[in-house]
Amino acid sequence: MNQDATPVPADDPAGCAIASVLRAEGAARQDIAQAEQQAEQIVEGARARERAMADRTERRIRAVVSAFEVELAARLAEIDSEAERMATPQPLSAAEIAALESTVAALARELAEGAP
Repeated sequence: MNQDATPVPADDPAGCAIASVLRAEGAARQDIAQAEQQAEQIVEGARARERAMADRTERRIRAVVSAFEVELAARLAEIDSEAERMATPQPLSAAEIAALESTVAALARELAEGAP
């Protein structure tokens, strides 16, 4: 395309060559603009995919942390319960009392009589 849009006579080889170069330049400019637009679309698509991946990753991390916190809370409750149970004195059974009394009596005899 001739920049000043003046028709070039067909018998003017230099003019025809210049007009041809100008047309090619105009087409190249259009191709460059189109390529830039396509590149911008590709970049925007990549950014959108990156944001989606970051969102998915964040959701997954939150789910793992949440599951860990739930499991930790359950384990801590078990530990607290066991600590309470261990802090509360448990009454001895009749068999345990009898075994203890027998052992104490044997120890008392041994101390009173002296070691054999």
